[in-house]
Amino acid sequence: METNQVIRTVDLQEFGFPENASPHHIAVEPDGSHWYVSLITANQILKFDRDNNLVERNDFVRPGLLALDPDGENLYAGRSMAAVSPPQAIGVIRRSDMTLEEVGIFLPRPHALAVQPGTGTVYTASLAVNQIATFFPEDEAVELDELEGDRQHTMVGFAISPDGRWMIGTTELTGTVFVFDLDRAPLMTPVDTISVNAAPWHPVFTPDGRWAYVGNNRDNTVNVIDMGTRTLTKVIDGIGLAQPHGAAVSPDGRFAYISSRNLEMSDDRSRAGHVYTPRYDLGGNTRAGTVVVIDTESQEIVKVIEIEEYGSGLGAAVPN
Repeated sequence: METNQVIRTVDLQEFGFPENASPHHIAVEPDGSHWYVSLITANQILKFDRDNNLVERNDFVRPGLLALDPDGENLYAGRSMAAVSPPQAIGVIRRSDMTLEEVGIFLPRPHALAVQPGTGTVYTASLAVNQIATFFPEDEAVELDELEGDRQHTMVGFAISPDGRWMIGTTELTGTVFVFDLDRAPLMTPVDTISVNAAPWHPVFTPDGRWAYVGNNRDNTVNVIDMGTRTLTKVIDGIGLAQPHGAAVSPDGRFAYISSRNLEMSDDRSRAGHVYTPRYDLGGNTRAGTVVVIDTESQEIVKVIEIEEYGSGLGAAVPN
């Protein structure tokens, strides 16, 4: 992140995984010693060390988002959006030995996922119904809450502020960022509702909790949310944004990173013809994915990094 360059690419086929393993989301230990990746179609969750050696693997049906408890021992796994009818359970993985337990959370298609710093409380939401589940790892108790609305929201992602107070949730179908005050828990009614452009995807906070960044998957823009006022302060547009997906922030908070899939977009999307054209034609890189680098001071795109096809989940080591 110091130079905003790709310094290494891990080829999963070298570890025996198929070409279509579909790596999706990444979680990183706070000290960077290990990192974890979910493989949707290979039905695996992998653990690598900092030198990219494969340490351990777990079987898990259609894994999607991952969430790491920085103050505890567990890694949590939800289900992919590609899973039509997965088990109504999340994965609880003890990171030291990768022991996995599936815990029922009693809502269909659990996807959005986050862990509250300090308490270790886990929040997940359904793609299929307007429900949020709160999981307490100390006794494996689960509480379900209804999210109001006369339409299906399809909650895509959660992010929790570093101080553990604020949680934001993004909705694919209603173009909304919900703001939850976790100091009011167990009450899970949003304290603010921020309207944004089409299909906000993965959210992320800056280390100081001041800003949140969310890419709009169907609009090719990025929302900048001021958490001091809980308002949308800017919508970033520019080259390199082509179906924004993942989000991460550098440990020092200087840069925000948004990945993009860069696929053909259907006519019903607001920017159907807006795709990224790689700088150089290498013969097979027409649909190269991207990671745009946003300067958090100027709130402008300062670099476009070309990556492999279908840029999805991002992760970064964040010091405690």
